[in-house]
Amino acid sequence: MDAETFDEQKYVDLFPQLQQAYKNAFNRINETYDSTLVHGIDQQVLDESEPFYDEEEGFYVELPEDPYDRLTGVVVSEEKFDAVLEDYVEEIERQLERTFED
Repeated sequence: MDAETFDEQKYVDLFPQLQQAYKNAFNRINETYDSTLVHGIDQQVLDESEPFYDEEEGFYVELPEDPYDRLTGVVVSEEKFDAVLEDYVEEIERQLERTFED
């Protein structure tokens, strides 16, 4: 896997695997944290995120600006939100690595 191939193919040929990686991450995080918060992060923050691959750094997820401000309908401290979001993003990156490793 190289960065250019991933970037060009992630929403075409690689889309089913990409969806599965995100689904696996969601399921793992949803087992650990409050499902209302996890669903809120999934639908209001991660829906605007973008996965990337770098040959040196591996997979990473870029989040939209001000992710906490995007969350509505869920009462949670910013500290708790940040911790759950960080774990969720790390899990997505792990799942992407597992899914696309050679």
